Amino acid sequence: MAQFQRTASVSTRVGANWRDYYELTKPRVVAMLLLTALVGMCLATPGWPPWSAVLVGLFGIGAQASAAAVFNHVIDWKIDTKMQRTRHRPVAEGRVSQGAALAFAVILMVMGFIACWWLNPLTAWLTFASLVGYALVYTQWLKPATPQNIVIGGLAGAMPPLLGWTAVTGELHAHALLLVMIIFTWTPPHFWALAIHRRHDYAKADVPMLPVTHGVGFTQTMVLLYTLLLVIVGIFPWLTGMSGWLYLVGATTLNLVFVGYAWRLKTQSQKGIAWQTFKFSIWHIFATFVVLLADHALRY
Repeated sequence: MAQFQRTASVSTRVGANWRDYYELTKPRVVAMLLLTALVGMCLATPGWPPWSAVLVGLFGIGAQASAAAVFNHVIDWKIDTKMQRTRHRPVAEGRVSQGAALAFAVILMVMGFIACWWLNPLTAWLTFASLVGYALVYTQWLKPATPQNIVIGGLAGAMPPLLGWTAVTGELHAHALLLVMIIFTWTPPHFWALAIHRRHDYAKADVPMLPVTHGVGFTQTMVLLYTLLLVIVGIFPWLTGMSGWLYLVGATTLNLVFVGYAWRLKTQSQKGIAWQTFKFSIWHIFATFVVLLADHALRY
């Protein structure tokens, strides 16, 4: 009882720090999601989309993405305490109580839903579905159940370009789904590279990530195959006329470099290649969407 009271006291005292709540939202991840949503908004119209749709849409999508991140902290707190990478997270370390984190997540979720609804109901419901897909379907169900968790659950993280598109147009479009496909195909090799690097952490936490259940060699092969698939998927925006030559050259170059990292990961045994591949994958998706935006700006 004394230990519980001491932990609760620390949570109450330190939990008021705004930096802990900021960390709960996974701001770097959300920033990347918002970039892809912004690109979806811009590609949805020949010119620059209305400022109202951009500002309200990014706020609504960002708030709900942040809420999903907070729910993830709450649901995963036991796993987080067992892993070196996550054991210092605010809920895992007790700096923010589960109740306070849940209240924060609900506030963000409601604010985000209202903002998206102000634009149109389609965006509101799709954004909410993405939140449920990440916070519940992936975190609560898929993550502890199957090594294919990131493949199936990755769809939720791939949705922001579609959400940005619908925020501006209020309707679905095949071009927006192509943007989703790019992120959906990129997610497994991105995350599996990290999982290889942190496989002992996942094994310790009893999380069935692919390197834990099927071995590092098999996972390396899957990373390579998915990067090759990404090269093919990356051509579709050009083939459909959504993007021009700048995108084709830029995206293909980035994808081939990603294949190069995946090939090194598969064929070489130097320490740190998995981590290098993971770090490059972050810059890869950032640069891919910047190239998409630059190509669109030059064409219009």
